Amino acid sequence: MTHRRPRLAAISALLTVVLVAACGNTAPSPSAAASAGSGQPSATSEASPAASGAVSAPPSAAPGASAPAAVNCSDSSATASFSPQPIGPGDPNAALFARIEGAVQAIRGLTATKPVPRNTLDQAGLCAFLRQSFNRDNPPELVAATERLYLQLGLLAPGVSLEKLYLDLLGSQVVGFYDPTTKQMYLISSTGAIGPAEQITYAHEYDHALQDQAFDLKSVTGDAKDQSDRTLARTALVEGDATLLMSLWAQKNLTPAQLVQIAGSADPASQAALDAAPPILRQTLLWPYTAGLSMALGAYQTSASFAGVDALWKNPPDTTEQVLHPDKLATREPAVAVAFPADFAKRLGAGWKVALQDTLGELQLNILMQTGDANAGTDPAAGWGGDRVALVEGPGGATGAVVDTTWDTSTAAGNAYAELQKLVAKLDAAGKHANVLMPTASRVVLVSADSAAILGAIANVLGLAG
Repeated sequence: MTHRRPRLAAISALLTVVLVAACGNTAPSPSAAASAGSGQPSATSEASPAASGAVSAPPSAAPGASAPAAVNCSDSSATASFSPQPIGPGDPNAALFARIEGAVQAIRGLTATKPVPRNTLDQAGLCAFLRQSFNRDNPPELVAATERLYLQLGLLAPGVSLEKLYLDLLGSQVVGFYDPTTKQMYLISSTGAIGPAEQITYAHEYDHALQDQAFDLKSVTGDAKDQSDRTLARTALVEGDATLLMSLWAQKNLTPAQLVQIAGSADPASQAALDAAPPILRQTLLWPYTAGLSMALGAYQTSASFAGVDALWKNPPDTTEQVLHPDKLATREPAVAVAFPADFAKRLGAGWKVALQDTLGELQLNILMQTGDANAGTDPAAGWGGDRVALVEGPGGATGAVVDTTWDTSTAAGNAYAELQKLVAKLDAAGKHANVLMPTASRVVLVSADSAAILGAIANVLGLAG
């Protein structure tokens, strides 16, 4: 296998550029809006409203190179329904799909325990599916709270609808997906043509079907709305496995010309939609594919087979820190538990509530720090130990957000403090009232509120005042 690695690495790099990201329930920063394996679509050439685990993305899917642009999946007035067209044994592409399925099983080392029904959807049907699954998995109050949290932390611009942004982004990227709820495959096609992009999407998504049959995707990724970091880490396993499989399949089954065709089929408008998305959506959408591939490839190379990846399924990562750092994964370094007082809202006074809680993790803290400092580097949250974020709301629309973090070393904590000070300056300039405090050598707390009075009250309740 050693002589094949350079070519595999090149193919993986090419396909990762084309593959835009949205398959396993992954999501934006305080709401890993994605719930891996919940049927979210996948982008092939291959998304998440809430990194805080608050918002869940639709089932595992693959956004893609030939996805149509300028879609409006968030249009609530749309009348199209989710009406997939089955691909039966008499379909002219049935034999091609069967060959892909056989090849995927052989490469992945997993045998299907049952057939996986195949379907096609047009763009309107995809949009109907995305709206339906989004509404099913994301209570309106959770979506609204996530929006307010992102706004309070400077991750989302005023007046932006998180739901609209997310649905339209996914609609512009998805080429096909496997849905763990219906246990079926779906390809997005208006013409019925199955070119290289559709074939590689099918290989990627069929691997998700095998994962589901062998490991039960939903049980691995879970459905907790307040554990975004864990959801993102598990989603990286789901997507990394499938992206590695897809790369190996492409190496064996596609010609160099077909690979170039896939790369060249990326729609400029779809890429523009991705580029324009806030980093909290864009990065949490893409990261499970890129970081997941690195993790899966490392595990694969330990045994020159998928046996190493299977071992990850038996003991999956729990934090994005573990995915980002192989040494942390090897030791399964646990996160340090961080919690807010059980009577947090009561201490703030009558009419207050904790509207949202989540764990950001190293990945989403990186995004938060980079929001405050474009030159923060690729991993400013290195040395993360644990964290918890909360959105608190009170009478008259009073709002505040707290990000309480702990770090492995005083040096890491000092770096975090310095980076978050830059975010505070940006929040203050935007009309927020923010502060970052360092009550101990390893603890750093960011507080952002609508007024100085609310900021002071939150700091006082948490024992940070003075």
